[in-house]
This record gives sequence, C-alpha cells and structure tokens, in this order.
Amino acid sequence: MESLSPNIFVKDINETIAFYKQLGFQLVMSVPEDGSPLVWAMVMNGNVNFMFQTFASLGGDLPGISRKDGGSLLFYIKLKNILSFFDEIKDKVTVVKGLEKTFYGATEFSILDNNNYLLTFAEDI
Repeated sequence: MESLSPNIFVKDINETIAFYKQLGFQLVMSVPEDGSPLVWAMVMNGNVNFMFQTFASLGGDLPGISRKDGGSLLFYIKLKNILSFFDEIKDKVTVVKGLEKTFYGATEFSILDNNNYLLTFAEDI
C-alpha cells in the first residue's frame, strides 16, 4: 500500500472547494478540467489530500453509499503550528470542540466542514 485518499461525496463541489481553501487547501485536479459543472475535484495541503465527488455523479452505481450529508467518521489531520492555524480559521468555520490537550499528549480541535464531515486537527506539542 502506498497512500490513502478519501473520496468524499458532496452536494456542491464548488462550495466545498471554497470551504477547504479557507483551511489552506489548493485545488489540484478537477473533472471536467474547465471547471463547470464539476463532478469531481481533488484538493491538497502539504501531504494531505481530499477528493470530492457529487452524489449525482454516482447515478445508480454504488447504491450502498449514503446520500446524506456528513458521516459516522472523522478525518484526523496532523499539522504543525496548530495554535496559529486555529486562530486563523476559528471565526470562519463551525468549531465543534475547541483547543485542548488530550490524555495522549496531543493538542487538538475539531470542526465541521460545509457538508457536516468532522475534521480533527492535531499536533504533538
């Protein structure tokens, strides 16, 4: 195995890209390439990437994929300079859990993205 790239199903890719750009992610690929209307896109920040695909693009394929926003999972993202990152985004996003030191030594906080997926950011400091 070489990598894991989550492919997250969303209603509006352009809104989702705009949200993730607030977190420092950059659009690196999209289908179609000309930008409208997008059915798939990939964003990246450092070594972290997410792929987004519209529910509509699934058609009848993969009927087991839930068509509801959010999910019963969270994305755990390690980064450096968590305090300044938190200060930079806290007023632009929905903070679910503020900065705290965990029993296992990490400093973390959690937010909801615009599709109700939970993102937890952590730094071992």
